[in-house]
Order: sequence, then structure tokens, then C-alpha cells
Amino acid sequence: MDEDGLVAAYRLDGRGGGEQLDWQGIKNWRLGDGVLWVHLNRKFEAAQHWVREQSGLDEVIAEALLAEETRPRCAPMGNGVMLFLRGVNLNPGAEPEDMVSVRLWVEPTRIVSVRLRRLLSVNDLRAEIDKGQGPCNAGEFVAELAGRLISRMADVVLEIDDKVDDIQDRILVAESRQLRSELSRLRREIIALRRYLAPQRDALARLAQFKADWLQEAHCNRLREEADRVTRYVEDLDAARERAAVTQEELASRLAEQMNARMYVLSIVAGLFLPLGFLTGLLGINVGGIPMAESPLGFVSVVVVLIGIIAAQILIFRWRKWL
Repeated sequence: MDEDGLVAAYRLDGRGGGEQLDWQGIKNWRLGDGVLWVHLNRKFEAAQHWVREQSGLDEVIAEALLAEETRPRCAPMGNGVMLFLRGVNLNPGAEPEDMVSVRLWVEPTRIVSVRLRRLLSVNDLRAEIDKGQGPCNAGEFVAELAGRLISRMADVVLEIDDKVDDIQDRILVAESRQLRSELSRLRREIIALRRYLAPQRDALARLAQFKADWLQEAHCNRLREEADRVTRYVEDLDAARERAAVTQEELASRLAEQMNARMYVLSIVAGLFLPLGFLTGLLGINVGGIPMAESPLGFVSVVVVLIGIIAAQILIFRWRKWL
């Protein structure tokens, strides 16, 4: 049904299942018919029109649900709550750190969720409802969705940690420039993930403290656990970021050491050949009086002198511990 902006709509039966609805079914829904969940794709005009004109939502809530850019947050309003969450982008060809937003307005008898890109966690929730094993009410819906979003983050955070470990293991054998590029990309990934995880933790913690009839103590406990899990992920990302920074500094130090070693060798070579170049240049001037210019042993004598100079320089360098 995504072609007209309606991704999915259900009337929850309170037993874990639900009846799928179309636009007409949504229009016919009334209080007392069970919890209504409407899931929309905000890029379609029909979805935007319904949110603004037909949903009955306050103008502030409607505009927030359809905003171009949002960050995770929780904003209680009366007996409802506006909740914006993010999930890792596991769509084919996408980068996980390009997190996908899902915006929700939750009240006792109705849930309106809006997204732009597909979220696997929402699809899982739909599948559970179709099987009769989904949430029974609004509070359970929020707790279940938050749990699924956060569970999918575990593998991404663990993969980042493994990447840092791998780079640390390769630091002694791999090309430093290549590893620096990988580390820079990894640090950008960590920063992008943490940008949304930290406010998501705060949003879930605030929601767990929200007092509402539809949000039971069991739901609040679940939300507190999810907030704690996000806190651990944020701490893991902070630790990975610090390790990546230390590793990048080590790589930069090794690259500087390599450059210094090469420059040192070049300096030694230049130092050895500097006096030789001076002498050969002096003897090569085209004027009279050059020593041994007419002697048949002149070339051999000059070569012997030059070899002697090199030998003397090497001895001096070793004595000064430059070699």
C-alpha cells in the first residue's frame, strides 16, 4: 500500500493480533474499536494531507511528524507523547550509520508513525501482528518497537569494535597510509552513530518517567532497560572512538618515524658524497694546472683518494654513532 503513502494500518485486537485497514478503514475507525496504528511514508502527498488535515492532530504535532530533519526526542503532550527514534540503516546498499528516523505520536487509543525510508524493525512488528503475537496496546507497542530498534544496533556496535581491534592488530604489518584512511572512515562512522544514540537514550529515559494510563509499569521497566542498553552502546562507541584516536596517533607516529628514517639515510648518503662531488667538480674545471692531468696513473690516484675520503667519513660517522 506504500504507493499512496499508507505503508500499513492496523486495528489492534488487544490479544496480539490486528486487522489490516485501508484509507477507508482508517476513516471509519472510532474510539472503542481498539487501538489504531497508522504507519505512513511522509514523501507522499496523500500521507501529508492526512496528517495535516484529517488526522485531527494538533498543528505543532503534525508539522513535527513531517519535518525534514529530526533528532531522537520525547515530548509529552497531555495524555499523549511525541516520540522520535532512530534505527540503523540495514537496507541493501546503505551504510548502517546513516540512521533511519521513525516519528510517532502515541496516545491511549491511537498510534501514528511516519517514516521516509524502510525500517526492518517496523516490518518485524507488522509480521508479529499478522501472526497474532504482536503488541496488545499502545504502551506495549512503544516498548516493543524501541526494543527491536535497539536490538538491531548491537551487531553494528560490535562490528565497529571488531574493526578497531583488527586495525590495531594490523598496525605492525600493513601500509600506514591505508590504515589511516580506514581509521578515518571508522571514526566518522562512530561519530555518526553516536550523534543519534545519545539523544535516543535520553528520549527513552524520559518516556519511562512519563505518567500515563496507557503506559504501565511493565512498559516503563522495559523502556528503562532499553535506555540502559543504549547507554552501554554509547559507552562502547566512546571507547571505540578513543581507541581509534590512539591508534591513529600511533599510525601517524609510525609514519613520521618511517619518513625520518628515510630522510636520515638520504642525509647520510648526501653527506658521504658531498666532499666527493666537491673534489670531482674542482678537478673537472677546464683550466691549466690540474694535478696529475698528464699522468697515466692520475685517474687511479684520484679514485683511491676518493675511496680513502669515504672510508674516513664512515669511520668518523661510526665514532660519532651516526651510523
